[in-house]
Amino acid sequence: MPLVRRIALCLALLTGLAAASPALAVGLLRDAEIEHGLDILARPLLTAAGLPASRTQVIVVNDMAMNAFVVNSRVVFVNAGLILRLQSAAELQAVIAHEIGHIANGHVARRGLNAQAARNATLLGLAAGVAAGAVSGHPGAGAGIAMGAHSSAMRVFFGHTRQEEAAADNSGIAFLARSGIDPQAFRRVLSLFEGQEALLPERQDPYNQTHPLTRDRIRAVDLAVASMKPLPSEDHQEANYWFDRSKAKLSAYLRPPSYTFSRLKASDTSDAAQIARAVAYFRDSDMTNARQAIGVVIERRPDDAYAEELLGWMEIESANPGAAVTAYEKAAALAPTESLILAGYGRALLAQNTAASNAQAIEVLERARARDRYDAAMLRDLAIAYARAGDQGNASLATAERYALAGRLEDADIHAQRAAGQLPVGSPGWERAQDIIRAAAAEKRRR
Repeated sequence: MPLVRRIALCLALLTGLAAASPALAVGLLRDAEIEHGLDILARPLLTAAGLPASRTQVIVVNDMAMNAFVVNSRVVFVNAGLILRLQSAAELQAVIAHEIGHIANGHVARRGLNAQAARNATLLGLAAGVAAGAVSGHPGAGAGIAMGAHSSAMRVFFGHTRQEEAAADNSGIAFLARSGIDPQAFRRVLSLFEGQEALLPERQDPYNQTHPLTRDRIRAVDLAVASMKPLPSEDHQEANYWFDRSKAKLSAYLRPPSYTFSRLKASDTSDAAQIARAVAYFRDSDMTNARQAIGVVIERRPDDAYAEELLGWMEIESANPGAAVTAYEKAAALAPTESLILAGYGRALLAQNTAASNAQAIEVLERARARDRYDAAMLRDLAIAYARAGDQGNASLATAERYALAGRLEDADIHAQRAAGQLPVGSPGWERAQDIIRAAAAEKRRR
């Protein structure tokens, strides 16, 4: 499908609300391990909602404020700060269930129609990144999604009416119950925000400005939960495991190593604790102990692609491309469809900088691109690999797509014109270049 029609997840829909506003950047923290954990938590809720479990992805926003939101039916965004405040898998599932409630009830679809009416552009959201957004290959290297709106316009766009909130609350509670998850977790999440409405708007968490919170709403949730039948007995061991592991990794990356070490008990040798130690040691420039910590997990779980990926990422960041390739090769063999792992593998191969490794990097990065065309870091690496191979047409195309994801349509147009002049007319690459050229022309006419 041509790029213009594929780019359907549009944070840049906001440009229709404040077209003259300077662009903002929403940073994403993309990590295969964390997203795998979030997928496990979301899967039963999506099934309970009657939605395809593989269609909607949960992605972490690099923001310490407590917030969560959806922009369409394919992605639920949850702020890192909210995840770090939650104490259990059930609480995070309650957040996800509420946002899925907005999807299931059609709130997002109606908002999309309103945005299209606000701005009748050829390409809504080329600057947004789509599905995965403008992304990086690992936490901390999150690239931004361009959004042409002030925060006030964002609140208008992402905001929900009290009727929508009530509907999403009721649906979310039902999805939790159908999944055998304690709906009291929903009440515990709401209690985190209690009292926020008494603060001045500039001091409130964004959640309160986009999700109206009132005592009436909390009482309604209490009544709904109290009226429910006893839950079926369900085993949530897997969800709890991946919540602990994902939260531990996220915390260790975002917080100082001293914070992580001070809160880890020496007696805690769980996988979550070992991963937190590995990340903290790495951030403390202690690769010896970082390797030892993640090595414990790898020894326990030899089929765990995500532990191998973490080792590979630490090695490439420490300028050890050979060791990184070895780890990423194992990770890719264990999880051959994980686009972020493939992107990291390609980056490691590229870092070896030999003719053979560069050729292999192109093959691996194209496999990643086939599964996630909206990974900006992968597109950057693919452009480098094609340039080294002397294929300037595909190098220019990858660069054009990367600029388009960042909302830099003028720069994207320049490289797309170069790609169109070098790629065979009518080829898939030439068609994608034409899509970007048309999108850039439409944006110029709008201005």
